[in-house]
Amino acid sequence: MSRRIVLSLTAAVVVLGGAGAFAFAQAGERSPSLAHSTAHYAAPAGERDGSLTFTTDVTSSSGVKDVKVLAWPAGSSFAERGLTAKDMATAEPATCKPLNEDTVRCTYKVAVTTTDAKASPRGVWHVAVLADAKNGTTTLNTKAADFTVA
Repeated sequence: MSRRIVLSLTAAVVVLGGAGAFAFAQAGERSPSLAHSTAHYAAPAGERDGSLTFTTDVTSSSGVKDVKVLAWPAGSSFAERGLTAKDMATAEPATCKPLNEDTVRCTYKVAVTTTDAKASPRGVWHVAVLADAKNGTTTLNTKAADFTVA
C-alpha cells in the first residue's frame, strides 16, 4: 500500500472517531424528558380539605437533580407573557422516587382549603414543570397537565 493511502486512511479513522465521540457526548447532554404527566384536583367539601396532585415521569441519562411544579390559572399574566424558568425559581419541589436507572416518578401534592378554593380563579389551570438534570440541562413544560377549578 502506498504511503499516501495509509495516511489518508489514518486521517479518515481519526476524523470519524472524533465525530463519533462528539455525537456520543452530545447524546449525553440531552435535556430531561417528561412523560405521563397528570393532574387531579379535588375541591374541598364540608370540613374536608381538597387537594391538587400532580404526577410525572422524568427521564435523564445523567440523573434528575430537581423538579419544581407550579399550578397557574389559564387567565393569569403568565398566559399573556409566557412562563419562564426564572418564574419557576420559587416554585415548590416535587418528591421524586426512582423507577429505573434513568427515570424518576415525581409527585407534587398540596392541600386546598375552603379559603384557598374561594380565592382561586374558576376555570382551567395549567401545571408547569421545571426539571433539572445533573448534567446542567433543563426542561420547562409550561402546560404539562391541566385541571379545572369549578
